Amino acid sequence: MTSIILGVLYSCGGETLPKPKAMLRLSYPSPKYEKALLDCSYSFEKNSSASFQKARNKKACWYNLEYPQLKATIYLSYYDIDKNLDSLLRDAQNLTQEHFIKADAIQPKDFVYPEKKVYGRIYEVTGNAASSCQFYLTDSVQHFVSGSVYFKVKPNYDSILPAAKYLRNDVIHFMETVQWKE
Repeated sequence: MTSIILGVLYSCGGETLPKPKAMLRLSYPSPKYEKALLDCSYSFEKNSSASFQKARNKKACWYNLEYPQLKATIYLSYYDIDKNLDSLLRDAQNLTQEHFIKADAIQPKDFVYPEKKVYGRIYEVTGNAASSCQFYLTDSVQHFVSGSVYFKVKPNYDSILPAAKYLRNDVIHFMETVQWKE
């Protein structure tokens, strides 16, 4: 009996330590960009891992870039400017402001490429908002494109952060490669 008690006491001699917190490592393929072929008043380069879909029941040049691996979509909407640039800008900015309720922060960044006549803004939304990124581009005269990134999962910023960063880089590449057709 004493040998059993001594065996139990010696076996419990080590200090119990909690396991260190582990981080989920998500990796995505390096993006390869290709020209998006569409019959619209603008062109751009898209990530080859995104499938290009015409938006259902929408206007002529509304498209979706579907990312099945990320369970995400970039929605693109094109508008001809017809003396309504102020209202288009206001609508794009108001759509972003709707995310303030759930967002921790919204960081705007301006894009200005006067040599290409491309002007715009991207909003990075942090927190558990429905959209992690909103943006718009215009030439201020004829063309206006707005877009947003949405995930097909309940927003949990910590979980979607790697995918949100990956898609934000694709949005920035989109903005840098947009060209208006005359």
